[in-house]
Amino acid sequence: MIPELRRRFNAQWSAAQYAEFLRRIDEATGSHVGFRCSETPVFLPRPLLDKMVRYGQELYRQLASNPEYRAASDAAIPAQFRAPNEPAHPLFVQADFGLVCEPDGTLEPKLVEIQGFPSIYGFQAALAEEYQRVYRLNETVDKRLTAYLGGLDQEGYIELLRRIILNGHDPEEVVLLEIDPYAQKTLPDFLVTRKALGIKIACVTKVNRRGRKLYLDGVEIKRIYNRVIVDELVRKGVKPDFAFTDDLDVEWAGHPNWFFRLSKFSLPWFSHACVPETRFLSDATDLLGSLDQYVLKPLYSFAGLGVTIGPTKDEIAAIPESQRANYVLQRKMEFVPTIDTPGGMTKAEIRIMYIWDGELKPVTTVIRTGRGKMMGVDFNKDLEWIGATAGFYIGSSQ
Repeated sequence: MIPELRRRFNAQWSAAQYAEFLRRIDEATGSHVGFRCSETPVFLPRPLLDKMVRYGQELYRQLASNPEYRAASDAAIPAQFRAPNEPAHPLFVQADFGLVCEPDGTLEPKLVEIQGFPSIYGFQAALAEEYQRVYRLNETVDKRLTAYLGGLDQEGYIELLRRIILNGHDPEEVVLLEIDPYAQKTLPDFLVTRKALGIKIACVTKVNRRGRKLYLDGVEIKRIYNRVIVDELVRKGVKPDFAFTDDLDVEWAGHPNWFFRLSKFSLPWFSHACVPETRFLSDATDLLGSLDQYVLKPLYSFAGLGVTIGPTKDEIAAIPESQRANYVLQRKMEFVPTIDTPGGMTKAEIRIMYIWDGELKPVTTVIRTGRGKMMGVDFNKDLEWIGATAGFYIGSSQ
């Protein structure tokens, strides 16, 4: 997206460098990265990046200041997962944007979705470091390149993660909680986080409850870095020794309620130029004659699971009336290819990552690139110059 930087990178790229990059990513994470990482990082124009950062903050403020939304999102949290002691703000926020081309030729971000659940904060730092190291970006592309937002560098970023996730507790008393974590494709992120912060990784089924306390291998858990996706908990029929509704002597780094509050459920509530028309399926009977112009999305699934582009009337009819409030129809956007690679022009979906630290602070980006209808790493298989990548922009002079 910055043509001169793109030309410099493409001119110096080699297959041997890419092979070394993949080897280094596996080495840095301590695990084979099972999803595709792109041959290239993405170079983001600062004005466009700043606009996405601002849009994400504006969107969150819309919700935070809307008592009607707060009440509606209360009702959206299933009773069996309504956890007590919820903080006033989510600790982690992610806003995903695709890029459309305006009539004057400028790029404009459009919201894909927003979530109040942790993303790959650990892995993304490792990924950016290896792009920087293997391709020597500060030497071959531009010495001012950085992957971090909000005035952070890598050291400051990791220190912020440590402070926010640990909250002053001994790392031995903090657990990254997931369902069968060593079988998840996000395992590289878990391992990087454990190495950086010293915390434990545990399956939710390995945690024991004694009264109001939780334990892992006999050690009391004081704080949980919550990576449990409730949709998966239900689909797999996992039964922990504790319930999310229990009033426990434990802190949440990423309170479970924000998984529901700040999610695709939020999309119909926004009034913002960057948000495509979005309606709950239960309220969208007048759209059934133009379904080819919309994307059907279940509210609480991840990684594109259950998303249907241009659903048919039969696919809509197969959803029971009682479940239609759990889906949205979002107007389809024509996201434009913006990255000129040796493999062809490629689209990007850009996630702005925030952490609540007295205010909603941008910290870095996660980027997915592809040429298919969807950007997730599961939807662009058997292609080159696509996949998970890192975003760099020209920061202050060094």
